[in-house]
Amino acid sequence: MTTAYFSHPDCRLHDMGAGHPECPQRLDAIEDQLLSSGVDVALTRFDVPLAAHSDLLLAHTEGYLTELEEFIRQAIETGEHRALDSDTYVGPHTWQAALRSAGAAVAATDAVIDGRAENAFCAIRPPGHHATRSQSMGFCFFNNIAVAARHALDVRGLKRVAIVDFDVHHGNGTEDIVAGDERILMVSFFQDQIFPFSGGVPLGSNMVNLPVPPYTRGGEVREMIEANWIPRLEEFRPEMFFISAGFDAHREDDMGRMGLVEADFEWITRRVVELARRHAKGRVVSCLEGGYALSSLARSVVAHLRALADV
Repeated sequence: MTTAYFSHPDCRLHDMGAGHPECPQRLDAIEDQLLSSGVDVALTRFDVPLAAHSDLLLAHTEGYLTELEEFIRQAIETGEHRALDSDTYVGPHTWQAALRSAGAAVAATDAVIDGRAENAFCAIRPPGHHATRSQSMGFCFFNNIAVAARHALDVRGLKRVAIVDFDVHHGNGTEDIVAGDERILMVSFFQDQIFPFSGGVPLGSNMVNLPVPPYTRGGEVREMIEANWIPRLEEFRPEMFFISAGFDAHREDDMGRMGLVEADFEWITRRVVELARRHAKGRVVSCLEGGYALSSLARSVVAHLRALADV
């Protein structure tokens, strides 16, 4: 099995200011853990292109892209951070990093569909699953996973794909983009009643949302996945799986109050891989979303990659 690994130095240059949890050190921690665990030898590294404008239009409006680019251009000219909202800032390198992140997701999709890898992980930032069609929020600018899923459908000609989102926060942006698109089945769990305070009522019949209370542990999440996700995914028979891989549901991460550990993320990933081998020729593309406690993030990513690479 070949597991492709996509990352780029540009993703580290995006910086939202001192003390911001979505920091460049997230990628450093992952790289260090890959080396110390030895998992890096099981991965094949691929080049990361910049996303094309046409790629971004698969998930976002022209008006939004124009406004965001102009907003970031002003940050480039001044060399200063600019706030889009109370949590989300742009700097001189944000546009390039965001284009690399979306470009990695598209390139990973192509690599897997073309058979150059069975599956892929994109260690990228900024993350994407809070970015809606027309709004950036929650540290996100382009919805990397929605761009990739639509690329598989609209450009590469697949008929059905699944999106699996296991971040502690609801992937409201992805739901905004794909709800009602019956070619896509999106399944997720997230802590209820925290940012972005959505997801309790699904926006379409192609959504399987599992809001869970604080302090929910991994065993309970596994039971809910078996009862709610798996039957729908088996019935849907997707031709490819996309994972929004957030690791802030870890019990050490104070961005939420859930109780998962590395073994839970590995179990979820192995279940997705099993389904992908049965229905989708093993095709899985995973993109990093949340995870802000550096140690638990790095350990959880390695557990995720062990499951993808079957090591």
